[in-house]
Amino acid sequence: MKEKAAELAIVSNKSFEASTAVNLHHYDISSALQTTLEFIELITIFCNKIQATIPHNSAEYTNGEFDLTFARGVIGRHSCTYALKVEDQQLGELKLTRSQRFSKEELRMLESLLCCLIYPLKNATLFQQALKMAYTDPLTKAHNRTAFNDTLMREMKRANRCQQHLSIIFVDVDHFKSINDQYGHNCGDLALTSVASWIKDSVRASDIVFRFGGEEFVVLLVDTHMDDANIIAERIRAGIESHTLAYGMDVLNMTASLGVSTLQDNDTIDGIVNRADTAMYKAKTLGRNQVCLA
Repeated sequence: MKEKAAELAIVSNKSFEASTAVNLHHYDISSALQTTLEFIELITIFCNKIQATIPHNSAEYTNGEFDLTFARGVIGRHSCTYALKVEDQQLGELKLTRSQRFSKEELRMLESLLCCLIYPLKNATLFQQALKMAYTDPLTKAHNRTAFNDTLMREMKRANRCQQHLSIIFVDVDHFKSINDQYGHNCGDLALTSVASWIKDSVRASDIVFRFGGEEFVVLLVDTHMDDANIIAERIRAGIESHTLAYGMDVLNMTASLGVSTLQDNDTIDGIVNRADTAMYKAKTLGRNQVCLA
């Protein structure tokens, strides 16, 4: 049986401090939760620490702000759910399940123990928000070049370790300078924002879009070989071409040139990037509005 979701809110540091001082168990949990700013690690630590006191078969944590869902264990028949927040800041929702109903005493204990989780989750939220801002291009809301460098390095290591494919697509807006020169930078900004949106609409949920610089974007395709990357690149190209941009009384038809490369044996970051960049410039040379493979 599913219990009605409850909302756990801590409104002041005093209440948090009081809850942590109740007993050594609270102190032990609070100390352990100070060791990380990662949501999944926080939930894992918390669930491990309360298992002896509040036995449960599964836990699920969701955080809409960061599109995060984390689940562990086998779902049981009975559940209790808490929407966590502090000072009107939403911190996600935690759900525990098991085969036997949770007693009122267990729920009271759980609510007390959850007080230890609130402020670590708030710290993690502030950290992740700052990280998200540092990794986001303010104009297009795509990931920025710093994020691309870090993500590509991580995904290359993972692809090599798991023996999986990895591909990237360079996308360069055709004749972008003429848009800025003829219509001004406000129109240029609108064009870049629109192109970023069209690219996102053309890729899969697992693909990651970055603004590489200027009018150039990169799409990172995890576990994707050259043939599938080519299909996605062509979909991006066609998607951009099919849109028009209205600016004042004028209608702008936009296109892009794309280059595709895929991870090779003993590849380097510079290697896979330079091949995609070279393929993109080849598309420019051959007449623009097309896809070239490295």
